[in-house]
Amino acid sequence: MEAIHNVIIGNGSAGNGAAVTLRERDPDCRITIITMGSLPFYNRYDLPRVFRGCYDWREILVHPLSYYDDQNITLRRNSRVTDVDGRNRAIVFAHNETMHYDRLLVCAGGQGYLPEELSDYRGLMNSFSSFEAAISTYKALPAGGTLIMLGGDMIGLDLARTLIDTGYRVVLLTNEYTFWPHRVADDERDGFIKALEHMGIEVVDGVRPVTVEEGEAGKPARRVIFEDGGDILGDVAMPSYGLVPTAEFMLGSGVDIERGMLVDPMLHTTDENIWAAGDVCQIWSAEDNAYRFYYGWSNVRLMGEVAARNVTGANEAFEGLEDERLRVDRKGHLASPFWEH
Repeated sequence: MEAIHNVIIGNGSAGNGAAVTLRERDPDCRITIITMGSLPFYNRYDLPRVFRGCYDWREILVHPLSYYDDQNITLRRNSRVTDVDGRNRAIVFAHNETMHYDRLLVCAGGQGYLPEELSDYRGLMNSFSSFEAAISTYKALPAGGTLIMLGGDMIGLDLARTLIDTGYRVVLLTNEYTFWPHRVADDERDGFIKALEHMGIEVVDGVRPVTVEEGEAGKPARRVIFEDGGDILGDVAMPSYGLVPTAEFMLGSGVDIERGMLVDPMLHTTDENIWAAGDVCQIWSAEDNAYRFYYGWSNVRLMGEVAARNVTGANEAFEGLEDERLRVDRKGHLASPFWEH
């Protein structure tokens, strides 16, 4: 009898948590992990380490390079999925190859959101979404240089902490995405902004950036212009507006999608052979009477593990682990469970 083929799309914490669990529960199954990235699994929360001297990607790997062979897991890197055919249980790659699966687990994560009005300036802004992007940003920032952060989600603010601690200057242009994915009440916001300032971040509140330009000769490399005509100069401009699910390739699969893939508490989609876990999915919450996202390293990892147990016959509901409250610690600094990993 041919071994069951479990395919995982996504090589982050959810996908790898799922792979470990699948192997533990079914030693004889086939496991294939598909990722658009060029590197094996690493923790994206470790990326700020490039500003502390970590320039070799091998230093941030969660598993040694031999792990996938030892666990009999096929890792398909630099592979982009363009379509999933749920009826025929087939995955189509950008290079036109087709792969068949018995059970599919989508852990594709999310990608950085950029407001439409800034999309024309994407090429003038740095990201921090991969090891390669982190190294590029590190090289673009001169010693003691200035990073202009637009938005300030919790992933971006985590980087800002490291930059301040290693002698750089961070200017934060706040907006409704500041502190994402935390939901901050109006009467709490000022206190959290003061905590950021206490941490050494320079906060510019109440301005709307509309243009990013190259700096003039002899001046910093980037100029961000505001709606009111004001501006600010820095060496790097970086958007930090939260994540949107990477689910476009699932649009023709037949599963229900809203902002993300819709799953029940067991992380099962509307297709009997497809599950989803991590930033890519919205989970039904009876308490909220709505589908909702869960974020953070621990939650995402647990989702992958729960989904894999259900793929292999369990019927376990996912329950979020983390206290999602943003708070100010005794030192007056911002503290978030999304920074604990």
